[in-house]
Amino acid sequence: MIKKTVAILFGGVSSEHDISCISAKSIIKNIDYSKYNVVLLGITKEGKWLLYNDNVELLPQDKWLASSKLIPAFICPDAQVHGIITSKGDIIKLDAVFPVLHGKNGEDGTVQGLLQLAQIPYVGCDATSSGICMDKAVANAVADANSIPQAKWYAINIFSYRKNPSLELDTAIEKLGFPIFVKPANAGSSVGISKAHNKEELYAAMEVAFKEDKKVVLEEFISGSEVECAVMGNNEPVAAEVGQIVAAADFYDFDAKYNNPQSELHIPALLSEEKRNEVRQQAVRAYKALGCEGMARVDFFVTEDGRILLNEINTIPGQTDISMYPKLFEAVGVSYKELIDKLIGFALERGGRF
Repeated sequence: MIKKTVAILFGGVSSEHDISCISAKSIIKNIDYSKYNVVLLGITKEGKWLLYNDNVELLPQDKWLASSKLIPAFICPDAQVHGIITSKGDIIKLDAVFPVLHGKNGEDGTVQGLLQLAQIPYVGCDATSSGICMDKAVANAVADANSIPQAKWYAINIFSYRKNPSLELDTAIEKLGFPIFVKPANAGSSVGISKAHNKEELYAAMEVAFKEDKKVVLEEFISGSEVECAVMGNNEPVAAEVGQIVAAADFYDFDAKYNNPQSELHIPALLSEEKRNEVRQQAVRAYKALGCEGMARVDFFVTEDGRILLNEINTIPGQTDISMYPKLFEAVGVSYKELIDKLIGFALERGGRF
């Protein structure tokens, strides 16, 4: 069997750079080396692209940047090159790319657009779907258009907000009531999210969110369980098990997700089998409605009266040791190695032309 050459793209100019490096380490350690030649291509926090050929244990905390085995390199948008060009002038032909870039400048369609220009198959959603899912305001609008139940929401851009902040917030309060969740429209891993109980807290929350993005989404508070469902596939996507988060904090923010050991993950979720099956069905429905391919993690709220409300879709879900996406597929009998192989297979099936 001829091995396929796959580039693992990690790091990135994002608030989730460090998580990306940890996710990449997990994928690199679990990929099937009998099928794939693996090329490691890292992006620094400043946006410098570097070919890396050293110990994968050095990826976390950016220890890889101290390696003597770094060569400036980049993916060329020229479809005839179909791969990486190094500073030495060498060309590395690629069969596929696995972008492991969480958040901005990686999960938002930017890298996907580059790979589409290069006509290189890649794991995950295309540029359009990635951009839609990354932008919470756009994703919410698409969900509304497809009659997918979700929390009430209101979007504000920084330009209209600076003109008349009080009017914008009064409009949001009238529509949503308190408490209100305030989220940057384009950020991941709960970065920049706050929960406001009054207008004074709402003012402060808006400033926190605007540090991450020029557009902010405000959502009504939903009392219920937070659950997640892993989905993979192209034309016929399949859903894995449903997991549930019991946050150590008031809500599942960045710290509760990655730093607080008191946050609990339950697989399967603490729901009846009938309700979990309903979540799976809704996950596939949302996945299709927002144009997802390859993989995504679809997050929901399940209210006390049994309603299932879409929270968000993550098109490059975390792949760390504590991440839900691989664990949810492991729960239905798909090993991590097999999952990675399937995801690369979906990329090759779709091909490099869009």
